[in-house]
Amino acid sequence: MHVRTRGIRTTVAALAAAAGVAAAALPATAATAPASGTPRFLEPAELPPHRTSPWYAGPVTAGQPDPLPVCVGEALPSIASHRSYWTEYETNAQQITVVERSAQRAKDFAALLRKDIAGCAKKLMEQDPDTTATQKNYGRLNVEEGAHVYGLHTASVWGSSNIGLFSVGRDGRTVTVVLWGQMGNFQHAQVSDFKATTVTAVNKLY
Repeated sequence: MHVRTRGIRTTVAALAAAAGVAAAALPATAATAPASGTPRFLEPAELPPHRTSPWYAGPVTAGQPDPLPVCVGEALPSIASHRSYWTEYETNAQQITVVERSAQRAKDFAALLRKDIAGCAKKLMEQDPDTTATQKNYGRLNVEEGAHVYGLHTASVWGSSNIGLFSVGRDGRTVTVVLWGQMGNFQHAQVSDFKATTVTAVNKLY
């Protein structure tokens, strides 16, 4: 499916921009250990390996990321928590976790996120004719209550090309979203590594 999308804040590049700000403002340290009974976040070494750079991470932060990530940002509630990650070479990632009041609410929220991702490229096309986008559904992972993995490539008329991977996973009443992005296309997408990262993220929720 080929569609078109609007500007840098509404493409996969928005993920890179958000993590790039974190890289400039935060030391490359691990997050403080969470309190007992709260979800754990990915550590840098658990992200898809970069060939020439280690991963760095900011702290776990309460609230929605700013800017909101493409595809899933509009659905995120204020009770979300997030953590940003980056390398030295414009490869970035983010994990966002939401603890709902019940398992059913979490199931419904995960379904909403998957729906938003599935319709993301079409929605972006309706916003702007300047960028072409292609989506892929990489299927379901059998971990806890399940996780789903997706890809989105965007290419602009002025020459930029970005590839992003998304996953939505759930464990009980907790939902986590993992995003990974860099310059490139589907050939540069580390899908197998990202699936392994997603399984780790969901297993670490509690």
